[in-house]
Amino acid sequence: MEPAGPGPGSERDQQLATEIASASKNAKRKRNQELNKKVAKFKRGEPMPVKQIADKKLKGRMQHTERLNSEAAVAAAKTDEWLLPAEAGTLEAEGMERTWRFSQADVVNEVDVGASRKVFDLRLGGLGPYNIDFSRSGRYMLIGGKKGHLGLMDWQSGRMFCEVQVKETVRDVKLLHNEQFFAAAQKKYVYIYDKRGLEVHCLKAHTDVRRLEFLPYHFLLGSVGDLGVLRFQDTSTGQIIAQHRTKMGPCDVLRHNPYNAVSLLGHAQGVVTMWTPNLTSPVVKMLAHRGPVLSVAADSTGHRMVTTGADGQVKVWDLRTYQPLHSYFSPSPATWCDISQRGMLAVGWGRRINIWKDALTSKQQSPYMSHNLQGGQLRDFHFCPYEVGLCCKICRKEAVFPSQPAWHLRSLN
Repeated sequence: MEPAGPGPGSERDQQLATEIASASKNAKRKRNQELNKKVAKFKRGEPMPVKQIADKKLKGRMQHTERLNSEAAVAAAKTDEWLLPAEAGTLEAEGMERTWRFSQADVVNEVDVGASRKVFDLRLGGLGPYNIDFSRSGRYMLIGGKKGHLGLMDWQSGRMFCEVQVKETVRDVKLLHNEQFFAAAQKKYVYIYDKRGLEVHCLKAHTDVRRLEFLPYHFLLGSVGDLGVLRFQDTSTGQIIAQHRTKMGPCDVLRHNPYNAVSLLGHAQGVVTMWTPNLTSPVVKMLAHRGPVLSVAADSTGHRMVTTGADGQVKVWDLRTYQPLHSYFSPSPATWCDISQRGMLAVGWGRRINIWKDALTSKQQSPYMSHNLQGGQLRDFHFCPYEVGLCCKICRKEAVFPSQPAWHLRSLN
């Protein structure tokens, strides 16, 4: 008796096995392509052409080095895939929709419960306008009212650590290494307070200060004010490291480049100067605007700088060539700008704040998000570290803190 041939069931099994093998092969190919894209992010430039090296010993060493670099890039890509399995979320518009038309209420209604719990309103008395600053971890927030109110809080839990009434004008506040100490530029001098709100030091060398800046990797507190003198004080020893006379009059624009800790100053002559503590003259002096410089910000890579001026322009600069890449025009002169850790640019004037996505690499035609304040006048704002959030201060007697995971807007008067 002859054995029976393959039936329709066995043909279906073979077809199913072929489809499974093909799907597995396609999935593997897709994973390899994604891994190659991630590996390219961790590579250290182009590989060296070792075939052109005549010395066999040197050629072997270079081949070994290239192999180690390739293995390190693959390991880093796999680790990045495990530790960061998902990409950052952004707003996406469908059809004729535009992301800048989405209101804050629309975003709040669509986020998860954990993010919606971060939404809260903080209403203060008539002690504003307020200055704000975040700790490096992004969890603690320091507020300082112009009429002498100082407060340190954990904004995520709503816990207030201290509240102090210094009974004199407060022009700026700055957290130091962490939430344990903070500095306040008051009417005449700069004072250091601890976490409990107790005065620890009075820095009488810093007089008539308008802006404070802290260099976390150097433990240096910088200040500039009505006298136009940039001072650096070591917070570990208490000594004045440097005092630089800018010779350009009063200055109230002071930021630092987070990549190399170079201090950026904006002056009324439209000039931006860059200073380091070890040099008595600016390392770079560039004419940025035709009017006073209103704000300066640098990104975390140290390659881009954004300036806003009274001439109504918002300029993006390449710090490697000190040439403008592109510029934007605002209906009114932008009073403040800030750059997030992911490269988003926030520009504000009057009661309006615009968020621009990918605005540092190429010129965008429309903003990513836009928000109009309900009242008051915008003063300045800061992105919260490790949170896609923005905290702004306005000239009113109240403070509102709506927040979303896609884009938080927390406004403070």
